[in-house]
Amino acid sequence: MKWAEDNGFPDAWFGDSGAPDSLTLIAALGQSTSSIRIGVAVTPVYTRSPSILAATANVIEQLIPGRFVLGIGSSSQTIMGQWNGIPLDKPLTRVKETAQLVKMMLKGEKTDFQGETQSSRGYRQMPLENPPPVYIGALRKNMIEMAAEVGDGVVFNLWPKGALPKMIEAVKSGAKRAGKDWQEVEVVNRAMVLCTDDKEYGRNLFRAAFAPYYATPVYNKFLAWTGYEEAAATIREGWAEKNREKTGGALTDELIDEIAIIGTEDEIRERIQEDADGGVHTHIIAPMAASPEDLERTFGAFTADKFELR
Repeated sequence: MKWAEDNGFPDAWFGDSGAPDSLTLIAALGQSTSSIRIGVAVTPVYTRSPSILAATANVIEQLIPGRFVLGIGSSSQTIMGQWNGIPLDKPLTRVKETAQLVKMMLKGEKTDFQGETQSSRGYRQMPLENPPPVYIGALRKNMIEMAAEVGDGVVFNLWPKGALPKMIEAVKSGAKRAGKDWQEVEVVNRAMVLCTDDKEYGRNLFRAAFAPYYATPVYNKFLAWTGYEEAAATIREGWAEKNREKTGGALTDELIDEIAIIGTEDEIRERIQEDADGGVHTHIIAPMAASPEDLERTFGAFTADKFELR
């Protein structure tokens, strides 16, 4: 993280699915930096209660004041159901009510909240002068609209580039419901990136890593919503049949090139610029690295002396 700060990266973002625990890492590593913004994108709302999320955000904000972003989301059936034994029930409502409660708690308000999936009465914690913002991970229309309405930012992930306009339209719609200027709702995207001269190598890395992702109901429905109904159906069938070749084969080279950012330094920088032109404010460079050299080359393409958004 210190290397990122020293090389002009404005942000550092962590995912949160298993070990090591992201929020603990942020608290520990954040103190070795002085200016870089640090966020989690995203931590599930099923494995931590609103009061635990608010209490954790409170102490991280005190450790790195003004630099922490709490991202929350529903996660997936695999992580919740299989790993944690927690049903992924009413995800939109659960995320919305968690966000509402956490924002209330971070302001130091005494809770009196009864929702469909969350409730809290009589909880109060030390108020923060500048509570950290709460961003919400979202894929399809209803969740994106809710995220823009209730959250301070929206976190996107794994979308084909042709879907960006309607995702941004959902941000605008949700912001309008809350009386916000949609441009004030920060759009953060986790971009799967590999800097390489061998695109086939990169595509195969993506295919192996993310075919199982798109087999989960959450991401399978998302892929269909973005216009790839046939690919989504083939992935579902292949996964049910335990046919890895069929599952992975549904992610064609053309579809992977729509989702992932694979290519030379100039090619990957241009795609990030295209995403910015389409409405993405903040770009998480998530390297699809199979080696330290892959990692170094991918991050190296975006140091401050090499890249600046137009």
